[in-house]
Amino acid sequence: MSDISPREGARDRMRDHMMRDHMMASSMSSERIEGDENVWTRRLVLFLRVMAVLSIIKGLYHWAQVTGFVGGEDDAFENQPMAWQAATVYFAVIELVAAVGLWLATPWGAVVWLTTVVSMAVIELMFPGIYGGSLLVVGGEAVMLAAYLALAWMAARERPP
Repeated sequence: MSDISPREGARDRMRDHMMRDHMMASSMSSERIEGDENVWTRRLVLFLRVMAVLSIIKGLYHWAQVTGFVGGEDDAFENQPMAWQAATVYFAVIELVAAVGLWLATPWGAVVWLTTVVSMAVIELMFPGIYGGSLLVVGGEAVMLAAYLALAWMAARERPP
């Protein structure tokens, strides 16, 4: 016969069952906390990826202007003023570089993208003769900049120093 009484065996089985339930609950809880822990970082990366796609579209549009795929004969690249040509080539290159960095969520990508945002706003405000000085473009750039800063700030608060 066994040295353990039926009562002690039932108590041991109950204790083992409770410990197993507690361990499962704590592991599920820690997984949930870890998943919720980086919610702002995930949102920031999603925002950066959306901005990367937008930067690709803008960069390809500028390249289409340079190569003549968009616009008529009067809008041809060689018929535009030198300032317009320089700005268009600048944005054709820098938008695509920013897109790569944003998609990879690298710090340099965000810096290059911020350079494009500020550059476009400055050109629209300070040199309206180049692209027309649209306040709508400046407002859109300001909204994207504010969204990035807010998301980056919230993501930085998630991670202690």
